[in-house]
Amino acid sequence: MENIKEENQQDFEFFEEQTVIVDEGQSLIRIDKFLGDRIAGISRTKVQNGVNIGNIKVNGKQVKTNYKVHPGDEIHIVFPKESDTSELLPEDIPLDIVYEDDQIIVLNKAAGMVVHPGKGNTSGTLVNALLHHVKNLADSPSGTGRPGIVHRIDKLTTGLMIVGKTEEALSHLGLQFYNREIERKYVAIVWGDPGEEGRIEGNIGRSLKNRKLMAVFPDGDFGKEAITNYKKIKDLGYVSLVECKLETGRTHQIRAHFRYLSRPLFGDPDYDGTRIWKGTVFTKYRQFVNNCLSILPRQALHAKSLGFTHPTTGEKMFFESEIPEDMQNVITRWENYIEQRDEFSNQ
Repeated sequence: MENIKEENQQDFEFFEEQTVIVDEGQSLIRIDKFLGDRIAGISRTKVQNGVNIGNIKVNGKQVKTNYKVHPGDEIHIVFPKESDTSELLPEDIPLDIVYEDDQIIVLNKAAGMVVHPGKGNTSGTLVNALLHHVKNLADSPSGTGRPGIVHRIDKLTTGLMIVGKTEEALSHLGLQFYNREIERKYVAIVWGDPGEEGRIEGNIGRSLKNRKLMAVFPDGDFGKEAITNYKKIKDLGYVSLVECKLETGRTHQIRAHFRYLSRPLFGDPDYDGTRIWKGTVFTKYRQFVNNCLSILPRQALHAKSLGFTHPTTGEKMFFESEIPEDMQNVITRWENYIEQRDEFSNQ
């Protein structure tokens, strides 16, 4: 009997890896039949698609769909987890679509929209909207109840997302995320001054104190590798506008990393960004901050750009989006504030 072992997933939480070692007594049969018979939930068609895309390799090399397995072959598989959409209902929810063709959708997610159904969010999600917009939306690599989704953005974060409409697109895009080939840049307002540029490295995992939040484990004793590169775009006095480029895609990565630096995202309700970290003790300043928080009642985080390879044409695609109005209003207010403060104007 062949040996099937689960491997540790390094970056893309919506995919799973397997390695199959072909038994020494195995007869020469096509790889699609071999895997279709041995791995539950994988049809021969899915194996063929996976081979064509490069999700399935034999002895480290890409093969053709008619390849016949040999005794001792090591077959490495990166495949999407299956999703169950039986209880999901399409809902006519407006979508801000930036680009669409027969394979993909690139959209701007609004603040407050949950990406996929979960506990406490069974309707009104991006998935419900997509099911209404796309007929026969393909199963997702992201697990139960997440058709079309290959990555996600937090509920209160805005910005660009890519959606796969077909099984081929989902697998191809998912592999790009898994291999860290997707280009993602965010803009954020953070408390204080993190320096002109930097690289934050520290494993991220569930907080040992609050399981709803993520924490940074710099010694690597818990969690998974997480790397955020950033540079300061503008000094706004007691806060800074920064651009973040992700090397990994952990849950709450930017939010947790900057909280670890004691530079939490302005307005972040979960990572202590709603209290005043920098500034004066004057009542007028406190009122100014509170006014900004009322304009932006969420973390100041926006997925500004997204680059990837089109799953069928191979074209390099790149999209950028404008900073949303609520976040831009707060940036403008901080700009005006520091212009009026003597300690900043004299610098």
